[in-house]
Amino acid sequence: MIKLNREELKDKIYACWLGKNIGGTLGTPFEGKRQVNDVKGFNSDPGNPLPNDDLDLQLIWLKAITENGPQKLNERILGEYWLELISPFWNEYGICKGNMQRGLIPPISGQYENEWKHSNGAWIRTEVWACLNPGLVDEAIRYGYMDACVDHGMGEGTYATIFVAALESAAFVIDDIRELINIGLSKIPDTCRFYKFITAAVKAYDDGKTWLEAREIVTKMSLDDPELGWFQAPANVAYAVIGLLYGEGDFKKTVITAVNCGDDTDCTGATVGAILGIMNGTKIIPDDWKEYIGDGLVTIAINLGGCYPRPPKTCTDLTDRIIALHPTMLYNKNVAVVDGETSVPEEDKARFKGRAFADMLAAHSPYSFNMDFVISNVWIDYDRAPDVAPNSEIGVKVMLRNKFRSQKHFALRFILPDGWSVEGKKNLQVKPNDVRATVSEYVIRTGDTVDAKNRVILEISCDGREDVALIPMVFLG
Repeated sequence: MIKLNREELKDKIYACWLGKNIGGTLGTPFEGKRQVNDVKGFNSDPGNPLPNDDLDLQLIWLKAITENGPQKLNERILGEYWLELISPFWNEYGICKGNMQRGLIPPISGQYENEWKHSNGAWIRTEVWACLNPGLVDEAIRYGYMDACVDHGMGEGTYATIFVAALESAAFVIDDIRELINIGLSKIPDTCRFYKFITAAVKAYDDGKTWLEAREIVTKMSLDDPELGWFQAPANVAYAVIGLLYGEGDFKKTVITAVNCGDDTDCTGATVGAILGIMNGTKIIPDDWKEYIGDGLVTIAINLGGCYPRPPKTCTDLTDRIIALHPTMLYNKNVAVVDGETSVPEEDKARFKGRAFADMLAAHSPYSFNMDFVISNVWIDYDRAPDVAPNSEIGVKVMLRNKFRSQKHFALRFILPDGWSVEGKKNLQVKPNDVRATVSEYVIRTGDTVDAKNRVILEISCDGREDVALIPMVFLG
């Protein structure tokens, strides 16, 4: 078991938020400028941290997990908090909310007609998951995924989130940047574009190139792949990695290098500041920068009118609220908070790496979603985007897992719009408590008429059990 000293852990969590606030404030004045910058320090008034949605959204996620608990929380609940409490409608934020309002369930809400799914909106808000799951890498990436998929689907922005969440969670017990990067890379497919950008930045460093040469390699890769768009995750996380590598453990040098790479500078500066804070605690943050920023948090993207109790207003309060959740978050896990010394067995560190989560995601369609019920867990995969026309068809794969120890007989019934039909098995025998799902494939055929929004309900019932799973599927005409 990993044992984390209570005071050291608190100091690292506080340093995470302080570093996030410092880096975001330093980078914000240059956000969106894609040229190389020549930043040497702050360009804002002392004592006034600048507002940053990178931090704002995490305050709402903290509220969500406090109100719902760690086991119940899922992407659909986070989606409801998006609709209720996140005010901006820009880029992927607006697309995901619009898609959810049309009835598309996360992660389809982040995948469908979303030209911003490769963007930066999710990997910039991973610290809350890492701080709630210090040294629990697989837990941090699980929460990071359920967060990112709401507005990024299965885009590069989601892979970026998994990478950063893994790196930050591991940073509570590992202080080697290269090893942390390797842990992050182990959690994502080596075929995704994000993976190639990060490894290119690392190779440039290993080849002895300057930070500016490394930045130009990444920038050219970005320009050569226009589908990734502006404010894209692969290049910007690579800029953050350049800051971490070439900063060589110096807080100011790391943040300034990341920001000087340009583009989404509030995000890159904030993230490297948070990572160094997690790794080293407050001792790494220069006193003059601590004093310049102070302890306050300023919000910009939260609907405060609907948010009660109010979110934290200081890094201190935010730290205290996270620590208050640790008894629940860490219960029956492989991490304990203790008054004695921190100790991390090597076999626990070795378990930080692994492709199980990436392989699980790769097994599903980009247009898929998961729902959990009392006795079953169900994945729904569409064979394409959920667009339909009159007299057309769409394939639906149902992957059903029995959560208990007795074999069960499930009956499946599709409740369809008038004139629609479905072909496939109506009864499934499912083995007990099997990690492998029972898979059944269906073809849904539309009728002569389709509406703008067409709802199909899959009803799954089980002999001898009162639990009935109702799964909504929306198809857009």
